[in-house]
Amino acid sequence: MASAGRLLLPLLCLLPVAPVLTIKKYQQLSHKSIGEPCEMHSECQSDCCVTNSLSPQKFCTAQTVFQQCLSWKKPNGYICKDHLECQSRCCAISNYGVDMYCKAKTIFLQCLPWRKPNWDYCNYHRECRSKCCIRLNELSPSRCVPQSGILLQCLPWVKGWKEPLTLWMVQ
Repeated sequence: MASAGRLLLPLLCLLPVAPVLTIKKYQQLSHKSIGEPCEMHSECQSDCCVTNSLSPQKFCTAQTVFQQCLSWKKPNGYICKDHLECQSRCCAISNYGVDMYCKAKTIFLQCLPWRKPNWDYCNYHRECRSKCCIRLNELSPSRCVPQSGILLQCLPWVKGWKEPLTLWMVQ
């Protein structure tokens, strides 16, 4: 009985090792190196399969220092639909068009959309850099105008005046 136990112990130790060796051998054959096309993370030696350009094709890529798989992001100037598409994580309207573009954030890490300059035509306050869109008279279309006064208010401009009409002038 003791001799049977001594024979069984070495056999049990060998059983789990054989399947593991064959699995590792299979994995090494199926793993692709960095730069090769792939569809899933498991195909790559780096265990990282992501897009690396505007093309939808995925490629094996190295992981970051923090063991993350980061896909390619669009640089500033590329058309985007969402902040996550951009390297800067800022996708905003640029210029007079309706398209949105990747753009740099401010030094305060804000993602600000492009706004119309003063005296440009507007429909809403949010369209203007000054955040002030008013009609200059009853017949004219609305325009972006600079805010004025001590409290920087959005006040109508009066023809001939260099400053906007303030409340104390109206009384």
